[in-house]
Amino acid sequence: MDIIERLVARAKANKQRIVLPESLEERTLTAADKCLQDNLADIILIGNPADIMNLASRLGLKHIDKATIINPATSDKTEGYAQLLYELRKKKGMTLEQARTKVLDPLYFGCLIIKSGDADGQISGALSTTGDTLRPALQIIKCAPGITCVSGAMLLITHEKQYGADGVVVMGDVAVTPMPDASQLAQIAVCTARTARSLTGMEPQVAMMSFSTKGSASHEVVDKVVEATRLAQEIDSTLCIDGELQADAALVPSVAAKKAPGSKVAGQANVLVAPNLEVGNIGYKLVQRLGGAEAIGPILQGIARPVNDLSRGCSVEDIYKMVAITANQAIDARSC
Repeated sequence: MDIIERLVARAKANKQRIVLPESLEERTLTAADKCLQDNLADIILIGNPADIMNLASRLGLKHIDKATIINPATSDKTEGYAQLLYELRKKKGMTLEQARTKVLDPLYFGCLIIKSGDADGQISGALSTTGDTLRPALQIIKCAPGITCVSGAMLLITHEKQYGADGVVVMGDVAVTPMPDASQLAQIAVCTARTARSLTGMEPQVAMMSFSTKGSASHEVVDKVVEATRLAQEIDSTLCIDGELQADAALVPSVAAKKAPGSKVAGQANVLVAPNLEVGNIGYKLVQRLGGAEAIGPILQGIARPVNDLSRGCSVEDIYKMVAITANQAIDARSC
């Protein structure tokens, strides 16, 4: 059973309530239909029921009637959600009338459903930008305890079984924070390790990436990585983490033996933490395009309840997999 099969099986065994606010987006609705057919999750769609069912009929979808469909314009919970949004944002200057308008936005409405305990996670981005997805999540659901920095991890499944955990590597941050300071980078490391453990079951071996290995180069950006490694160990003393490490030292045992002898991580890392977003984003796309790795994500992390972002070029299968991932995140979030 591969990773995706395990995630799907776990999601089916403990069904979560997943909100898909972009209900009139064809790929999203088709993925929702497949999720409902497979009993992967309890799907909540936001929008006008007649419009959703008309689109489902046009697409030949046969299971959408199993979804919970909520229209913010007519729901008897809308006013309560508006009041909740107002209470959460009034110190930032939001008025009740503004909250009543904002709650009609499906992305906000979905996060309010989660905040109220009526859903477990949300996925958007087939139509929306990352900023549009993150904004209501951060305003309403907020960050997980002890975390101030949201980031995105990528699950990379490669054909090179000798690297990572049988060819599986989790990499962060690839999506959110452009230039993290040492404290933020430490949080990214801890969150990426937690994501790796949650979604793959592997014990994280975390490499803090740099162009230097153990002092081979001197620069302030190397100093940041070293400090972030120290801070990550303070956040989670059980974490197996080392840095700074170059990519080859992190992944290749023979190189690790020369560059970082005695390291518990070098040569066997399965979690790679990039020093900034530029490196992370470029790095995973090179691995994907030139190395032929399957890249699943980005998987947003650091939010108190799972809210995930999709690429606007995503496929139906991408959305289906992200429902499984979000459900697994929700299962773990319930235990926190």
